Amino acid sequence: MTGQNAKKLNVIITGTTGMVGEGVLHECLLHPDIEKVLVINRKPCGVVHNKLKEIVHADFFQIDSIAMQLTGYNACFFCLGVSSVGMNEEKYNHLTYDLTLYMAGILSSKNPDLVFCYVSGSGTDSTERGKSMWARVKGKTENALLQLPFKGANMFRPGYIHPTKGLNNTHGYYSALKWMYPILRTLLPKHVISLKEIGLAMIQAAKSGHAKTILDSKMISEMAKQADKS
Repeated sequence: MTGQNAKKLNVIITGTTGMVGEGVLHECLLHPDIEKVLVINRKPCGVVHNKLKEIVHADFFQIDSIAMQLTGYNACFFCLGVSSVGMNEEKYNHLTYDLTLYMAGILSSKNPDLVFCYVSGSGTDSTERGKSMWARVKGKTENALLQLPFKGANMFRPGYIHPTKGLNNTHGYYSALKWMYPILRTLLPKHVISLKEIGLAMIQAAKSGHAKTILDSKMISEMAKQADKS
């Protein structure tokens, strides 16, 4: 249903100076059902487009000061995140749970029709009691997001992400494994996805929703196919 009768989306994207956020932004700028995109970054993302507006804001724990600029949106693709490597649980919790819930709370209060898509990760622990620190914190974050008054919310749990060619922020880890993608995709369909599919699936979730709130790579791929057909 692309075109005149399709639902138009006004989207907020975070994390566009990282690999996933950059790829999601790329798909949004290409998609005919995206009317406008707002990105919030600590530093400029370097992308110029007629759909795109960027707010450069140094402190994400102080976005209440720009809250009036965050109204009028019906989707948020939250791709902001940090690695837990070398970080203790208190710090990781602060930069993952506290920050995400702070920003999500403001966005939900300003946009009653918002669909919120959160990039988590394969292995996230919904019980919040497992041995893996990052998985517990991500699980706690997901659980709290699902309690906020969004119109809809989906937790995206990709495993290996095949990068989009030509973008600037691809992690070296993913670049090194690109040649293995066809093999991994066949053997591990629940854990392997392309960055393009993540972007398309988020657009589809914002347009039409999904019965499942937690989406693994296989479900993300299925949603991306729906986006291509709609």
